[in-house]
Amino acid sequence: MAVKTVTDASFSEEVINSGDTVLIDFWAEWCGPCKQIAPALEEIASEYEGKITIAKVNIDENPETPGKYGVRGIPTLMIFSGGEHVATRVGAAPKSQLAAWVDEVLKEAAA
Repeated sequence: MAVKTVTDASFSEEVINSGDTVLIDFWAEWCGPCKQIAPALEEIASEYEGKITIAKVNIDENPETPGKYGVRGIPTLMIFSGGEHVATRVGAAPKSQLAAWVDEVLKEAAA
């Protein structure tokens, strides 16, 4: 499954009301670390299909949602489960660390 694009207008429907576990990547076109983790998030989206949805919010085009959730630096990754914000991670990391974080959050959400 490919990474989804989410906007301020679609955030409630695609994340809060989806009933799924969703990892949101708050990013911007000019952000080097954001571009650095993009391939890892694409791979995680494929490997974790059916467990978690990966979505991106461009903070320059969609300023309302990052403001609502207190995004101060990018990349900021947030996981929502059942419409609730359950975890946040700020900054770039290798795929192995991102996958380990996702695994930990999924395990906690299932408990």
